[in-house]
Amino acid sequence: MLYDDILRCVEEEKVRFIRLQFTDILGSLKNVTITASQLRGALENGCGFDGSCIDGFARTEESDMQLRPDLSTFDILPWQDGAHRSARLICDVYNTDRTPFEGDPRRILRRAVEEAGRLGYVAQVGPECEFFLFQRDADGNPTTITQDQARYFDLATVDKGERARDDVILALEDMGFCIEASHHEDANGQQEIDFRFDEALKTADNVMTFKLAVKTVAQQHGLHATFMPKPLYHAAGSGMHTNLSLARNGKNIFYDPNDSYSLSSEAYGFIAGLMTHVKAMTAICNPTVNSYKRLVPGYEAPCYIAWSARNRSPLIRIPACTPKATRVELRSPDPTANPYLVFAAAIRAGLDGISRGLTPPAPIQANIFHMSRHELEEKGIESLPVSLEEALDCLRRDQLMRDTLGEYAFESYTRAKTQEWNEYRNHVSAWEIEQYLVKY
Repeated sequence: MLYDDILRCVEEEKVRFIRLQFTDILGSLKNVTITASQLRGALENGCGFDGSCIDGFARTEESDMQLRPDLSTFDILPWQDGAHRSARLICDVYNTDRTPFEGDPRRILRRAVEEAGRLGYVAQVGPECEFFLFQRDADGNPTTITQDQARYFDLATVDKGERARDDVILALEDMGFCIEASHHEDANGQQEIDFRFDEALKTADNVMTFKLAVKTVAQQHGLHATFMPKPLYHAAGSGMHTNLSLARNGKNIFYDPNDSYSLSSEAYGFIAGLMTHVKAMTAICNPTVNSYKRLVPGYEAPCYIAWSARNRSPLIRIPACTPKATRVELRSPDPTANPYLVFAAAIRAGLDGISRGLTPPAPIQANIFHMSRHELEEKGIESLPVSLEEALDCLRRDQLMRDTLGEYAFESYTRAKTQEWNEYRNHVSAWEIEQYLVKY
């Protein structure tokens, strides 16, 4: 949308507030709110804010930063009306000297997209975001009590989250999303809404908008929505399966009808690149302590570094190949991850595989979860990191991932996540009290 169109829309639609949104290095959506009367100034000159208050941004002595709105992201928020009618603009973060801030997650993804462009590719991404809907208690606090006993694809008679899910879809469609499907997932209270793939930066913006819409609409229904990867013991966790493809001149280059799996040499190189760097990527794709309680056998989440054209147990799956829709599905990311960083890491890893002419090992068509340790070793199948600490160690040793984040963001991110791990390691959990207090 053009500058004048935005101003005209705000006036005609009687928008009172503008939410200038941005994402911190840990993937939390932030915003600075201005009134409509201040919009012209923000569009022309940006909006200053204190970066020292934001995780991974600036130190106190260099805290002044600027938000510069991306005009293409203007949207009216459909869940706010009347005196509080609001619109949003997603912003890039700049230094006060008008140079892009190197720690801005949008900037990090832009660099990966630009790298793909230099090689003649357009990177396209389609995420599948899962989440839980839980009840709130009498005081409005979230619980882990679900409101249904539904499983995969159940109907509204047992899927009591369907109405809330429908309202999320309506809100997203009002904001221009193309919703492809929605359904109840495997665990009680677990939902999935899939929206159409797009270019990488647009898709990352959409993921952040999607999460805001889900949480906002759930709250309006008296529910709590969470993207926590594993909120329930003995139940499936929530993933953010990430479908990736490359296009050149509008043509999907991963498709080759003459190959036995209908995959091109570029697709094989991309798969190999992901497999080469995925241990380091895990600290980005699975960024919380809780993430690793999802990545265990028995709940469909990947644990092993392998790929398949048929089954869903490996890390990487190739859905049915067609000339337009051939893609590589990376199944390990979860929805606590920062989508800008996940997409940047995956694109750079895949491009590295193509550039170096890497070849992946043979696909694994059997269910990996049924293989013995001996069979895994015999086939050379390695495991993903089993803890945030191990994943961070892998990240520190991978120069490509370090370059992808950039030195500033790399240091900020690893420092914050190391602190998170140390806090978890020092915490005494309820499980430990239950197991050991009386026994010993």
